[in-house]
Amino acid sequence: MTGASRQKPGLLETYVVWLLFVLTASAVFATYWRLPPSELWKVSHSGLAGGAGRAFVFVSYSAALAAVAVVAIVVDRLEDRRAVLLGIAACVLCATVAIPGVQTPSDLDAKWANLPAVLGVGIAAGLTAWAAASGRPERVRTTRAGDLARLGAGAVALFWATPYIAAELGFFLDGVPLLGWFFQTERLRPEPGGGYTHAAVHHGHHHGLDGFLLAATALLLSRLLGGIGRRSLRAVTAAYLSLMLVYGLANMANDQWTEQVVKRDWTSWEIPDVLFPTASVAWAAIVACAVVVYLAFWRERPLLRGR
Repeated sequence: MTGASRQKPGLLETYVVWLLFVLTASAVFATYWRLPPSELWKVSHSGLAGGAGRAFVFVSYSAALAAVAVVAIVVDRLEDRRAVLLGIAACVLCATVAIPGVQTPSDLDAKWANLPAVLGVGIAAGLTAWAAASGRPERVRTTRAGDLARLGAGAVALFWATPYIAAELGFFLDGVPLLGWFFQTERLRPEPGGGYTHAAVHHGHHHGLDGFLLAATALLLSRLLGGIGRRSLRAVTAAYLSLMLVYGLANMANDQWTEQVVKRDWTSWEIPDVLFPTASVAWAAIVACAVVVYLAFWRERPLLRGR
């Protein structure tokens, strides 16, 4: 293996994923530092404690969910037993995000229970750096049609995530050409089931943006599936990315419907909350759609390498 090939590990997509989460965490930190809790959502601190605490919670969810997929890719590139053990540890730590009580939407201040997932994300980032320095090079094999489909899906998701990006930065879209007309953000509206009024899209972090980040992660990392050498790992990673994509889009749909449809009094019906896995019709639909994505696009190795 030449020095030139060593310099091209083919992990650009993982770097972009990490960049997205770093930029979001930085925005969370800055916005929750400078704004009072009354303008945010379910937090009780501002200043350094508020910014650091909310960023800490963000890393535990949703960065932890994305980190699991990154681990699968970079550990395969490393081909090292130590990397496998670290990868397993990272995934177990990140999986604690699913334990009831770890993530509490009604209380988004930092808790000790968030720490394991944050540690898992840290290990995943370290493994990525290791793979970048010493991992097996792999040329990304995709088709123009597959990449155009990813780009189109990503662009649509980005448009719908616009109010959440503005909220993350602590701004409303009112007055912004087109976007300010299409999305309601600053207008005070009754919070469904809350018994009080709030800005239609409050400042700070939204699970709709988590949904966008996870969907973008799935689209980006799917380009690397064909480079995973172990067939079983490739299949599991493809299935996980399929579920991540559908889960992310479902959370975006839930948040957008509530804020842009229900809060306009067009209907009182709400898209079910799917933030946590439950035995429900909504989650059955998510799993079914994920199976369709997996079977249609990412099931077999020849198809993976051609997309």
